[in-house]
Amino acid sequence: MNNLALGIDIGGTNTAFGLVNRSGEILKQGVLSTRGHATVFDFVAALKSALSPLIESIGIENLQGIGIGAPNGNIYTGEIVHAANLDWKGRIPLAQIMQDMLGLKTHVTNDANAATIGEMKYGAAKGMKDFILLTLGTGLGSGFVANGQLIYGHDGFAGELGHVRAVPEGRLCGCGRKGCLERYASANGIVSSAQEMMLHSSVASCLREMPNLTAASITQAARAGDQLALELFEFTGAILGTCLADAVAITSPEAIILFGGLSQAGALIFEPTQRHMEASMLHIYKGKVKLLPSSLPDADAAILGASALVW
Repeated sequence: MNNLALGIDIGGTNTAFGLVNRSGEILKQGVLSTRGHATVFDFVAALKSALSPLIESIGIENLQGIGIGAPNGNIYTGEIVHAANLDWKGRIPLAQIMQDMLGLKTHVTNDANAATIGEMKYGAAKGMKDFILLTLGTGLGSGFVANGQLIYGHDGFAGELGHVRAVPEGRLCGCGRKGCLERYASANGIVSSAQEMMLHSSVASCLREMPNLTAASITQAARAGDQLALELFEFTGAILGTCLADAVAITSPEAIILFGGLSQAGALIFEPTQRHMEASMLHIYKGKVKLLPSSLPDADAAILGASALVW
């Protein structure tokens, strides 16, 4: 029947996967830790073990193929290339490795691009021809859609907003550059900001008592009124909003959609980001660009978008 696709989202922390039909319904899904695998072959072997029960439950003959969203995934070559947030470095021929291990045609794209496709087909961007999606997870990924088409560029790597230099000579990024946006406007970025702010500020804060600081715990503290946590969101929103104003000048999108863990902070991140974006916007764009949350659960958008590669 070949009426199902397997969508896989490889994140810096976890890998989510699901069986998807042509209507965009996720019939079964699961999750696996991305970390803790010495080589990509060990990871794929663990992924195969996790996928086997799902595949056996519907029969491999009913699978059309596999779509994967991964950091620095290249739609043209099927490789992961120098991913900053993964343990495996260099060029990883992931599509070929998956095909060899599972015997199914495999397509690979950037994880943020996969989420963008999912949002465009099934989420908040449905019906939009011009928008930008940002994934605020372990790092910061982005996908640009113009005139109804995802922008890949000539080499498959267009739209890396997470690696524009938001802070000149700022924090060292895993990509080797300094001051990249993802080092500030991501789950890891806001934790780094908290650590720096606690060193240079005398403001009392419950964050100082937390042994394992996370974006979620910072969000919880801010919702409880912690002054330092609130300052962190203002600081993060200022950097993110300013960079988004610059991005608007390139593609003039109808909307910018925030997706991923840090976006779950809601108004704490949306309000300062919107405010600073409008303050930095070229006058011809002011008041025209919506800042929206994703309308799909975090894992679902990327799984759906990755599965759409198969169709």
